[in-house]
Amino acid sequence: MPEGNWDGTTYYGRPQLKPAPFNKWLVGGYVFIAGLSGAAQLLATLTDLRRGRAETNAVRRGRYLAMLAPTIGAVCLIADLGTPQRFYNMLRVFKTTSPMSIGSWALVGFSITSTATAALQCMADRGRLTAWFRALARVTQIPAAGLGAVLCTYTASLFSATSTPRWAAAPFSLAVRYASAAVASAAAALSVGEPRRASLGRDLDSLAIAALVTELAATMAEQQTVQRAGIDDSWSNLADTVSAALALGLFATSLLLPRQRSRLLSAAGSAIVLAGSFAMRVNVLRAGQRSAQQPNVRLSFAQRG
Repeated sequence: MPEGNWDGTTYYGRPQLKPAPFNKWLVGGYVFIAGLSGAAQLLATLTDLRRGRAETNAVRRGRYLAMLAPTIGAVCLIADLGTPQRFYNMLRVFKTTSPMSIGSWALVGFSITSTATAALQCMADRGRLTAWFRALARVTQIPAAGLGAVLCTYTASLFSATSTPRWAAAPFSLAVRYASAAVASAAAALSVGEPRRASLGRDLDSLAIAALVTELAATMAEQQTVQRAGIDDSWSNLADTVSAALALGLFATSLLLPRQRSRLLSAAGSAIVLAGSFAMRVNVLRAGQRSAQQPNVRLSFAQRG
């Protein structure tokens, strides 16, 4: 057959690739928790550096929220790997060209620094040597925030570095989706404890809205890139668009309807954002695994690439 004239036939319909052996619920949960924790630590650090003691409660919540990654997130990751030794083996070397190696070390570094920051915050809350513990926490939160930013996006780089067509087709858009969803979920979670009329509460709500708008735009851009690459997954595209638009609409509605937002309505709006963020991660995994099982999609993507 002349080069460039592939007619869509394959060898007995057998896929070229094996789907990535990820449990979409465990890995989706880890990716969601890692993004939420990393963004929460980042927002808490920025709030502390900008506003200081004026927003101690919000900073405290962000530091404690960051502990989800070293605890529940690590459990989800190790459970998907099957044996803890597999995670240990990833730490034997450090390769700057490997998203998995960078992500493994980032998770370990984030776990150490965020745990230290949360522990110092806890000691400060106990009322003993408060000024000293608060000062030390302001030091350890800096590397924790930097590593938290890595946690928000490295999983997108990890998926994009594979041969899975759906993930490899639009690496930049996928990274933007993951980062914006992480920021939106962290801002929404932190805003629950803030009165709507408070300055920080308004800022967190505005940040969540801006992040959700960015996620929706990145989702639509990714779909166009994927379609140009010859990957047609209408159901997944529709689910992604509806999920992003619905989360944006419902969260915005929860802010606009009441004259003074209640705690219950605030929690409901934030829960919608968190659920949409988790569902997006699971759908990305499902769509990627499905594209690897379709030989026509893989051959078409390889030919266009």
